[in-house]
Amino acid sequence: MKHLINTADFDRDEIEALFARAKKFKEGYVVKTLEDKLVITIFFENSTRTRSSFEVAAKRLGAEVVSLDISKSSSSKGETLFDTAANLDAMEPNAIVVRHQNAGVPKILSNYVSCPIVNGGDGAHGHPTQALLDLFTILEHFPDPEGKKIAIVGDIKNSRVANSNIELLSRFGLEITLVAPPHFMPRIKAYRKTHYLHEVIDDVDILMSLRTQTERHTNQIYASLKDYATDFCITKELVGDRDIMIMHPGPVNRNIDIDDAMLADPRCKVLEQVKNGVFVRMAVLETLID
Repeated sequence: MKHLINTADFDRDEIEALFARAKKFKEGYVVKTLEDKLVITIFFENSTRTRSSFEVAAKRLGAEVVSLDISKSSSSKGETLFDTAANLDAMEPNAIVVRHQNAGVPKILSNYVSCPIVNGGDGAHGHPTQALLDLFTILEHFPDPEGKKIAIVGDIKNSRVANSNIELLSRFGLEITLVAPPHFMPRIKAYRKTHYLHEVIDDVDILMSLRTQTERHTNQIYASLKDYATDFCITKELVGDRDIMIMHPGPVNRNIDIDDAMLADPRCKVLEQVKNGVFVRMAVLETLID
């Protein structure tokens, strides 16, 4: 049985096959390959886009979807994670999509269920389907990504999206620069780093902005998010007429991560990422479910 816990769970050939299938879905080819299958989504952390994207993906393929409301579940009454896994498994689902505020939970659950687990985001650890849809979107604009330069901007240290993208994009030959204030910069040595966005703006093909993960900060770093935006907001003025692709995993803090004018610019692919997310997650579910 195969799970998707980290981007490394799929090798390059598997990812390319996944993307070929996602492209077919985007072109309008949909077969109810998951008819009579059951997909359970269980999100211990709030989500709108990821959860709805998985549910739309499953339903388009004909699967039944059960979405568990954690606020009303037994876990809120003290049930252990292991008992939750056992009870979910007893329902005989064909796949379980899990999001949890603590890193490692999807991996733990994968040891106690008899169906594929898909990591919908765990703590600051990983978000593999987000990275896959990001790469899929990049490949639509840069079919040969080798040597293309991407700057990942913002709260990198606390970002599961950044972790998954760093692993996946580097595997496909993209050159990564990390742009963040010192307290948001991770302690990894393999990549170029800078604290100044203007230092890389003339040397990148893609800018990927990240949401500031205020819910994961133990102490308030900036006096306000507007202070942060002064240095790290991607603005129309900053980008100018440069041919740069703008990305963001969402939700976007408007005029903090990216300004209104840039979000409305055709170079900004945020909504295209959302659209592609459904097709990529369709391909993921179809691949993992026998």
